[in-house]
Amino acid sequence: MRTVSPEAFQTALSALPDNPRIVVSGNFAVPTDAISLIDRALPRYTIHALNAGIGAAPDRDGVTAETCFVGAGMRKHRKLAYIPARLSLVPHLFRGPLPVDAVVVHVSPPCDGYVSMGIECNILPAAIEACRARSGRIFAVVNNHMPFTYGDALLPVDHIDHALEVSTPLPEARPAAPDDASQRIGDLVAARVPMGATLQAGIGAIPDAALGALAGHKGLRIWTETFSDGVLELDRRGALDTGHPLTTSFLMGTRDLYDWVDGNPRVRMMRTERTNDPSVIALQRSMTSINTALEIDLFGQANASRIKARIYSGFGGQTDFIVGALHSPGGQAFMAMRSWHPKANVSTIVPLLDEPVTSFQQSAVVTEHGVAELLGYTQQAQARHLIRDAAHPDVRDELREEAAQLGLA
Repeated sequence: MRTVSPEAFQTALSALPDNPRIVVSGNFAVPTDAISLIDRALPRYTIHALNAGIGAAPDRDGVTAETCFVGAGMRKHRKLAYIPARLSLVPHLFRGPLPVDAVVVHVSPPCDGYVSMGIECNILPAAIEACRARSGRIFAVVNNHMPFTYGDALLPVDHIDHALEVSTPLPEARPAAPDDASQRIGDLVAARVPMGATLQAGIGAIPDAALGALAGHKGLRIWTETFSDGVLELDRRGALDTGHPLTTSFLMGTRDLYDWVDGNPRVRMMRTERTNDPSVIALQRSMTSINTALEIDLFGQANASRIKARIYSGFGGQTDFIVGALHSPGGQAFMAMRSWHPKANVSTIVPLLDEPVTSFQQSAVVTEHGVAELLGYTQQAQARHLIRDAAHPDVRDELREEAAQLGLA
């Protein structure tokens, strides 16, 4: 690893081939200090990042924002290139249709010959391997605010061609206190989770509420693609199995969380094609998946990706974990969501999706009104349960009429 000045870092970037594909750390680890240097160095390039925040892809002619999961930093980009893929399959694309010319990783200072990718492992190990296999270049932004985590997050310093040292605080996600609806949903989910279960939960008010409601459990394990401060609180409350590693692929939370994972051998960062492999997920004890959606229809089909046909996010890991959880002995897959969308002022349970389907065949759908059992029931019973137990009371009569038209009555 050769530490260079910003000017030398930019010069090295300018030596990349015309219109290169550059994979960068995503989520809350976007190497913003390097993005501006990339943009100055290259008139044309494609930047690939998962769930990237603001500033990840300059919105100008010549820049393509490529991703398999759309974040706020790319959602309105004029040249957004969304590639549909389950998160478990994204790493395989780098050795096939998405050849990598360079990787820019956001890492910790070195220790014993390694840097750590800290809060963002994810698709990066696969991108680095694919890039090095075709003699591409590996760049690193070395930040003393990045925690040192273990597992697949470790990267030998001699794999890095050029390094830029910075001291930039990481973005934080501060959990808000759950409102009444979120708390009710969280309580209903927690009541279905057995002691000693293995958890996967997304990030947001409802998953946070579900984790908070599990504080009285014991022996819980974590196998997930991401976690936030809710897992830290479970650990502080003694709800976790302290003899089992907490396995994840990336982290999003507060500085308190980042300090807790720094040098913590219990936290095992793992590459996405492992954490999200349904066959590996199925091996986890009583695997319990907690996800959410924008809307779900009376056939149990969920849309968690698009609004008015425009891509909002992507498949993510939802499909991987639903399949893996349902194949785990004692496993369950919950879709936890409000019955009414407060901003759009519409029911989230609809007769039939008019958007592309993200996932289907969950164990149950949970809203603030109750738990609608799906798995193992006829399609008519599924629709009946969704209307009676999960839908907002104001739309139940309308949904029953629609169900009859769809042959679900």
